[in-house]
Amino acid sequence: MPNGADTHCPYCALQCAMTLAPAASAAGGPAPASSSEAAPASPATPAMRGEVAVPLEVSGRDFPTNRGGLCRKGWTSASLLRHNGRVTEPMLKGSDGVHRPISWDQALMLVTAAVKDTQKQYGNDAVGVFGGGGLTNEKAYMLGKFARLALRTSRIDYNGRFCMSSAAAAGNRAFGVDRGLPFPVTDLDSASVILMLGSNVAETMPPFVQHLQGARDAGGLIVVDPRRSATAAFTGDGGGIHLQPTPGTDLALLLGISHVVVHEGLADTSYIEANTKGYAAVVRSLNAFWPERVQSITGVPATLIRETARRLAQGARNGGSYILSGRGVEQHVDGTDTATAAINLSLLLGLPGSARSGYGTLTGQGNGQGGREHGQKADQLPGYRKITDPAARTHVAKVWGVDESLIPGAGLPAVELLKSLGQPDGVRCLFVHGANVVVSAPDTNAVTQGLRSLDFLVVCDFFMSETAVEADLVLPVTQWAEEEGTLTNLEGRVIRRRRALTPPPGVRNELWLMSRLAGMLEAPSTFSDDPETVFEELRLASAGGLADYSGIDYDMLDRGEAAYWPYPVGSQGTPRLFADGFAHADGRAVMVPVTPSKRAVRSFADDSLALATGRLLEHYQSGAQTRRVSELLASQPQAKLLIHPGTAAARGIADGDYATVTNQRGEVLCRAELSNSVRPDTVFLPFHFPGQENANRLTEAVTDPISGMPEFKTSRVWVRRAASTTVSAAPAAVPAGSGLPLHAKEAS
Repeated sequence: MPNGADTHCPYCALQCAMTLAPAASAAGGPAPASSSEAAPASPATPAMRGEVAVPLEVSGRDFPTNRGGLCRKGWTSASLLRHNGRVTEPMLKGSDGVHRPISWDQALMLVTAAVKDTQKQYGNDAVGVFGGGGLTNEKAYMLGKFARLALRTSRIDYNGRFCMSSAAAAGNRAFGVDRGLPFPVTDLDSASVILMLGSNVAETMPPFVQHLQGARDAGGLIVVDPRRSATAAFTGDGGGIHLQPTPGTDLALLLGISHVVVHEGLADTSYIEANTKGYAAVVRSLNAFWPERVQSITGVPATLIRETARRLAQGARNGGSYILSGRGVEQHVDGTDTATAAINLSLLLGLPGSARSGYGTLTGQGNGQGGREHGQKADQLPGYRKITDPAARTHVAKVWGVDESLIPGAGLPAVELLKSLGQPDGVRCLFVHGANVVVSAPDTNAVTQGLRSLDFLVVCDFFMSETAVEADLVLPVTQWAEEEGTLTNLEGRVIRRRRALTPPPGVRNELWLMSRLAGMLEAPSTFSDDPETVFEELRLASAGGLADYSGIDYDMLDRGEAAYWPYPVGSQGTPRLFADGFAHADGRAVMVPVTPSKRAVRSFADDSLALATGRLLEHYQSGAQTRRVSELLASQPQAKLLIHPGTAAARGIADGDYATVTNQRGEVLCRAELSNSVRPDTVFLPFHFPGQENANRLTEAVTDPISGMPEFKTSRVWVRRAASTTVSAAPAAVPAGSGLPLHAKEAS
């Protein structure tokens, strides 16, 4: 459909619906101005430095998640489709460090030779793959198959390990299945109480806020966040409660709330008896977490701990209660246990599977849900099957038409995979698809050194991201509006991505790339470059798995039918999980006792501070895309360190001063912004910026022992007023030219 299409936003997992249509100039109307001094353009045809005339315009489309609204990232998403910084031909790095164009035939031969030479010298697992949560279901599925059959390696994982892994691990052990929201997001509209744990949806996915309005109107929005975020501020004026714990103490806070539920007789004992196991052990584990003790740990007043428990219980009995968790409580070394504590609380209250209440986690990346279901995780096969399960291996091998012995075993989770780069027994040749690890991975200085120690690095991208700059070979691939496929949003709903635009000459879809390379590497099985053909195979591979897509096809999605997995052939799908029991063999949810560990304690006695990282409204993930949109960059052109005025004064830092943020891993140099929204013991940095402003220079590559999630939220740092005020320009940033006006139709 090269002249426009109904599709979905390329950014977060809310997957807001939009329509792309030819802009006025493309349809014969007046051409947009090309000078950065021109008058501000319309949303359809921005005229900005670094961008060329956009042939498509964006309009919001009615859909349950967004109801026609978009955030500013969505409104400006089409501006990147013809950006003049686009990579449109394979680029090979020379001995002088400069990338120069080569032909696709040359590129494919170089990649094939690199794989064969590396594996001949070091073994099959010396080749690795790092995927992304923004890839379509078809590409994520094919990437897992390509790694295991064409590259013959077990070394594959993806950046979702930095996002949803703790929530997924907790969901799997408690419920037997991991689906972000096990209910449609519109169910939240009628709730009287919603507990938001470590999620700032007002900035990360603004259209979501409308689904919180009912709880806010009832005075029942409860937000847990050490920072007075935009979402936390939504509790003001009688809208609810903001709980502001000491960083890293979310687990203790949840145990305190659960203690009140049990000891004040607020638990739903009939639900617990009928639907769960492990209750007695959990009750024993809660005995040591009475509210006054938890207040001494978290700083949250005991009165508010009790009030939170009572409101949740009242909502569960009357108007509906929901508990939603996000990365703020999960991106810790005890993230799985913290998410488990949230699940235990929800089970004590009888929320999961009930008609008017529930528990869920908020997926972040555009296909963060589908991306973790079909094989690009180190321990996984399609359909959310475990790669160590003999029955799963037999099923997938049959679909692929290969002997089961050809499918490697489990590989390494993302942090361990990156630590192995260039090591004697590690990965020597790496493929990167849909990720920018030079900005997004923990301890990025070490990651960058690992990339530079590789024998060969291949990066598939549509811009020269910071990771692509390090690559030996950059392969140009399609953007979202140039491809067909499916994604799975935060509700577990499978949706269609439709092609609205012909890609530039020289750009190829990753399915095409994997198909060609599989042939050159003499891989067994078949590797189609047609998305619908790949999806048909995915349906077969997922059949009978936890994430069963076998009853879904392109025709039904094109008709607009709602398709929530599991969706076995002959069913109507599953908009709401757990109504008839949980996914364990006995149908019961498992309550697992958890308690804070010494490993998770992040208390700092000297003048050091806790660094929390997070997102800004204007930017997405590593910023490789949004920093190229002039309007967004003009609004947030650089990283700023949010620091409490008292904390800043003690260090001689005034508002707007440059500050250094340091620890044993690295240093960040950025401007300070004084704000009462952060605690005196905490500073906040956004993680969207590269170079000297890269927050992940400071984060530690220590991980949750269950999920492999890195500790992103409470790194120990020292903050000082900078002696120098020279900040290197961000290499991927586009200078701010004349931008678009802020759009009236933004959710707020």
